[in-house]
Amino acid sequence: MSKRQANREEVFSRILGAAEIEFGLKGFGGASLQHIAERAGLPKPNIVYYFHSKANLYKQVLNNIADSWNDLFDKATAEDDPAVVLDGFIRTKLRQSFENGRSSRIFAQEVIQGAQYIGGYLKEDLRPWLQSRVGVIEQWIESGKMRKVEPTTLIFMIWSTTQHYADFEAQIFALTGKEQYEESDLERVGNTLSEIILCGCGLTPPHSQT
Repeated sequence: MSKRQANREEVFSRILGAAEIEFGLKGFGGASLQHIAERAGLPKPNIVYYFHSKANLYKQVLNNIADSWNDLFDKATAEDDPAVVLDGFIRTKLRQSFENGRSSRIFAQEVIQGAQYIGGYLKEDLRPWLQSRVGVIEQWIESGKMRKVEPTTLIFMIWSTTQHYADFEAQIFALTGKEQYEESDLERVGNTLSEIILCGCGLTPPHSQT
């Protein structure tokens, strides 16, 4: 990678990081390119150069959030052990919710408001991804690796149970008396979710085998 390209990617990343914070704090309507530029430590024209508009920057932030959630399951194939893959998917998604709940809340708010800016991505990118993952689960079922379940519902269940810890963080802290998540919470909740979901699929969670 050339020095120029590396600098370009570093600036691009700084802008996205600053934008995620601003959108998380103020929503799309309240955030401004000027404040995003100030948070990134860059002139506003740099933001315009890379993204052209606040809407384009917002879409990119949303796209990145969705892509980061599903990286692990992206690599799964019919030859893999579904218990290992699904357990890892659950725990990775849960860790993301514990460590960066803001991302999940930005995405959830956008969808709740009708997915005006993310609608194209959901249909053109995430829908094909979902269909491909459904295909892998169907192959696991057909080969007898797991019991017959409805694959789309299974994926939605994993998304919803793990993202709950980000989207409803304030409620969870109020009800449990916690002020932040701890590593022990990650293991405890991860074990419970994995146990319930995997056993429902006729699978033995990896942590139960040790």
